[in-house]
Order: sequence, then C-alpha cells, then structure tokens
Amino acid sequence: MTNPPNTDAKLRIAAGMISGVDTDGLTFHGDAELDAGLVDLAVNVRAEPPPAWLAGPIAAALNDLARYPDDRAARAAVAARHHRPVEEVLLTAGAAQAYTLLAQAPLGIDHPVVVHPQFTEPEAALAAAGHRVERALLAPPDFRFDPSGVRTSADLVVIGNPTNPTSVVHPAGSIAALAQPGRLLVVDEAFADTVPGEPQSLAGRRDLPGLVVLRSFTKTWGLAGLRIGYLLAPADIVERLRSVQPLWPVSTPALAAAVACAGPQAVAAEREIAHDLGTRREHLVAGLRKLPGVTVAGTPASSFVLIRVPDGAAVRTRLRTHGYAVRRGDTFPGLGPDWLRIAVRETAISDPFLAALEVCLAEPDAR
Repeated sequence: MTNPPNTDAKLRIAAGMISGVDTDGLTFHGDAELDAGLVDLAVNVRAEPPPAWLAGPIAAALNDLARYPDDRAARAAVAARHHRPVEEVLLTAGAAQAYTLLAQAPLGIDHPVVVHPQFTEPEAALAAAGHRVERALLAPPDFRFDPSGVRTSADLVVIGNPTNPTSVVHPAGSIAALAQPGRLLVVDEAFADTVPGEPQSLAGRRDLPGLVVLRSFTKTWGLAGLRIGYLLAPADIVERLRSVQPLWPVSTPALAAAVACAGPQAVAAEREIAHDLGTRREHLVAGLRKLPGVTVAGTPASSFVLIRVPDGAAVRTRLRTHGYAVRRGDTFPGLGPDWLRIAVRETAISDPFLAALEVCLAEPDAR
C-alpha cells in the first residue's frame, strides 16, 4: 500500500520519463550556456584559483603519471574527515559518476523516485539503464519537502540537500525520515560545504538503513575539470557499486586533490568561504527582491539563487546581450521557462548584473 500525495505539503507525484528517452532535456547542464565574452553566472563552481596548499599537490602529482592511480591515501583522508571506516568510502570521477553506478549496480531497484526540481543526472542515468523513474515534484515558490509525500513502495529515493537548482536546504530530520529497510536513500550533498558548519548534512550518519551520501570537491575548490567526488555508504553497498565502476576511475592528480581537500586545513577554509558566500548571497538576494516582478525561490542557502521572472526566456536572451550568462530553468522537472538560476559571485559582479537585469525586465516584450 502506498501513501497518497501530501497536498498540504504541496508535494505531488508525477509520472516519470520513458526509460532511455531524454524527453525533458535532462542532459542539459549550465556550461552549455557559456560563450566567449559572457560573465558566467550559469555554472555553480567557485571561480577563484585554488590555494597553494591545493595547487601544489595537484602539480606534484603530474610527476607520478607513469604509475596507475592508487586511491588508498585519498580514501583514508575522506574517511577520516567524516569519521567513517575506509570501507564506506568510494571515490568517483566527479560526484555525478555515482549516479551511473547506482543505476547500473546490482541493487535490486524496482521503484526509483527522484525528488524534483533537482540535479537531473540521477534521473537521466536511471532512465539510460532502463529504469522507469517516478517524480516527486516540490511546489514553488518555497519548494519545501515533506517525507510523507514519497510513496512507501519506493526502493530508491534521490534528493539533493542543498538542492540544485532551488538553493533550498531541507532539515536533516525530514530527509532521515525517508530511510527504511529495503530502500536506498541517496542524498546529493554536492553543495553541503557551501553552508557554514553543514548543519543539515547526513554524511556522518551510519545508523540509517540504506543511506548513500554523495559529495563533491568540485564546487568550493573550482575543480570541475579535474573530476573528483566521493560516496559514503554501508560497506556492502560500496562494494556493489565498485563492481560496476571502471578500473582506475579517478586520476592521480584528482586523488592528490582529494587528500588535500579532505584535510583539516581545507575544512577550516571551507567554513570561511561559506561565510563569505553567505554575505555575497544576501547582497544578491536583497537586490533581486527589489526588482519588480522577480520572485526568489524559497530561502536560498547555497552558491546560487533561483528566481522566477515574467517572460523568463526573453529575459535570459536579453541578459546575454548585456554580457551575462544565466542558467535556464525549464530543463529541470517541475520548472518552466520563467525560472532562471544565478550563481552567487562577488558584489562587484552582482551589482552590474542586477542593473542589467532591471533593464531587461523593463523591456516591453519581457512582460
């Protein structure tokens, strides 16, 4: 027996995509918005160069490329960071690779549910592997989550926290309530370190059945081109995922980055960066809320902000003529063309962007 959708929580269940068919642009990502000369507000990766304590080990690793990668030191560093046994850590070529592994591994998945709007790769990977995916759609503009809206028959549930693209962070207790025997609960925490202290993270929880937490070093440390992420899960799940992973999936420079980024110096620096990010985000959100017709989604908590504007597709195009690339929202299930995602940058970028957005909103056919 399954639970009905919880309308009070503004959560509704929708049919999934036909397996293997990309009907919703699920494989579209923010980097496709970029062109030469545009200010990048479309990609949620911190643009500052890596500090010396990170760039140094990456550069030094280039002298060791004749040997096959050895992930033992990196796994141990990640395990120590989260106070877990090393057997519960799986390193991946970017956190997104974990979704391909989850879709292909012998996990007995029959009824997967993805909570949307969120990063589209989990649904795309599941569909490509032949799974039929059910969607739990969170209602705008707050995109609040209630665990009672997910059917009890779901044996795989995927949710982001903080969620891309909404920037909403859900209470850890609400997500933990999804855990139950016979179910894999996959929590995408790729942006968890953008929240000071990570208060809603489940990365250290070992008491919840079937909990799988995905993490990334890409966002805060600007390593999108290096491809380094990891997964935390019970040892038996890690082994099943490893069984479908390619040999040596993470390069030697990426492993060196993982060791550095998992250390105490990096964790302390992340907190400082997250605090500074919060100040920048508050400045951007305050400016957005002053503009006529702009709705800011929920309570933004990460390195990006989701907004709804009248005639969003036209506004997005006009912003490009003003030199700014923002992320279209209509490729995320549950959103439409009036939704735009904006990366949080320093105020020296946000202020002229806000001025450009005000101009674009005032143009006649943008209303």
